[in-house]
Amino acid sequence: MTIYSQHRNRGKVQILATYRSPTGVASTTVTSVDDAILAAPIVDALNRISACATAPISVHGTRNDTFDHYPSEHLAALTDRSARPGLLEGAHSLWYEHIKAVLHDALTWLDDSMALVPAPIRTALDAEVEAEARGLRDALADYHEGVGLPEGSNRRAWNFEAPFISYEDMNGLVGEGRLLLDRVELGITDEQLREGAADLRVLLDACTRCDNDEATLAVDDFSITDDPRWLEPNGYFLSVEAPMPNGAYRRNDWRVDICRWVSDDPGDEESDAVGTPVLRCTRATRPSAADIVELLNRSGGNAEQLIEWAKTPVGETLANTAFVVTSRYDD
Repeated sequence: MTIYSQHRNRGKVQILATYRSPTGVASTTVTSVDDAILAAPIVDALNRISACATAPISVHGTRNDTFDHYPSEHLAALTDRSARPGLLEGAHSLWYEHIKAVLHDALTWLDDSMALVPAPIRTALDAEVEAEARGLRDALADYHEGVGLPEGSNRRAWNFEAPFISYEDMNGLVGEGRLLLDRVELGITDEQLREGAADLRVLLDACTRCDNDEATLAVDDFSITDDPRWLEPNGYFLSVEAPMPNGAYRRNDWRVDICRWVSDDPGDEESDAVGTPVLRCTRATRPSAADIVELLNRSGGNAEQLIEWAKTPVGETLANTAFVVTSRYDD
């Protein structure tokens, strides 16, 4: 419903809220902080909160040949901290559960950023999140029940199927990302949906918490890849893969793979390379996010670590991790 930005003014950095109003696009100052370093994470968190709160109530769900609205239960967490754990529970759909988990992370990120600023600024930021939640609830009540909207030229306007939000870095939030997750749901059971939603939350949590800047989460593929090719073009890379809810790729278990890029033409640095598996760690039970974080932190930016792990024989753990090698592909 709102897009946030920062603007330097008179030695301070203003945090601005921009939204549609009955009279056109309007901007108001949320608060001011001392510098852009403080403002940046706050602005990013507010944009993520607004996007995750707004997107699910702004689109029709078309999964499994249905045509319906998504729930709005996630809005409670914007103003009620006791409702936040509910963002990490449920199995409505893979996309909606993913959005709820990202919203949980964004609210936590805002809390962490607010801890660095004085109390009056924290109060202003809390009031801003409350204003966003109130505007969304008012708009929904009018849309579904026709109760009428509050008067006022600065009222935030909401348009179904045209949310006024920032999409930057919102992997899987709208458009193709949602449709790809919907395809993963085709034909799956309620139990597979519950397990898939839980697996997705673990992957997201691990990727968010780790310090590995090379770790990339592919939401619709249920995988995290750490590929430091910039360190060694023909080197190793690591992937963490959860079971696919629909059984795609015959992937029905958790896997950690170490692979190596093999060039089609070793004498040509510009030639294509193919990822060739070296070893796999398979497990039937879901690992903890902490276990995946430890793995990614040790592999991130460390080509030597991947080389050492690649030597691990079957039956032994990748050094200093919780993952046991169950097969090798060079035997």
